Amino acid sequence: MLPPLPAADLLPAFAPWFDVAGLAVFAVSGALAAAKRGQTAVTLAFFALITGVGGGTVRDLLIDAPVFWVHDPRAATVCLLMAALVWVTPERWWKDGALAWFDAVGLAAYAVYGAAKAIGYGVPPVPAALMGVVTACVGGIIRDVLAGEPSILMRPELYVTAAALASALYVALGLIGLAGAPAAIIAAAAGFGLRAFAIRFRLALPAYRRRDGDGREGA
Repeated sequence: MLPPLPAADLLPAFAPWFDVAGLAVFAVSGALAAAKRGQTAVTLAFFALITGVGGGTVRDLLIDAPVFWVHDPRAATVCLLMAALVWVTPERWWKDGALAWFDAVGLAAYAVYGAAKAIGYGVPPVPAALMGVVTACVGGIIRDVLAGEPSILMRPELYVTAAALASALYVALGLIGLAGAPAAIIAAAAGFGLRAFAIRFRLALPAYRRRDGDGREGA
């Protein structure tokens, strides 16, 4: 088991700004999900907040940590500001392609941050890596469910897999003695790289093919 350490000792000093940047990207994606359905400003704010803080909230509850956005006013403020920005700007400003690239950065950074925070609270390596995935993905899952869209869990594209790579690699590097900024940068770069390849080349995991009793593949 990795020794419990404060998260500040596990991540570089600029990590909180990565946290805020990732939060902003996810909040925008939540607000846009509501905006594209012609919802009210209140709904945009709700979607932005739940998408931005959803993963971190579940993580903190599971590792018995104070829920971060309740104690850090920046988190909710950033989410609400992003909702306001989406509300006052035309939809054509928010290109899906550009947002996907920003989202890839937030996904990788959040996965590493979540894993590191779990380790800081004494969580064993495998659950700590899973907490990174939870941090990076649960907010988007909640957003999709509320918006009535297919969840990212139900899509073959490499999304959750990229978060899993980043968080697992960070934990693995810690186990072999490489921690702090080098481990965080390497792990986040790997997660972002996988997601970038998935966006650029439309990479996806193979889908399950059920076989009937006569050996034929099912639909």
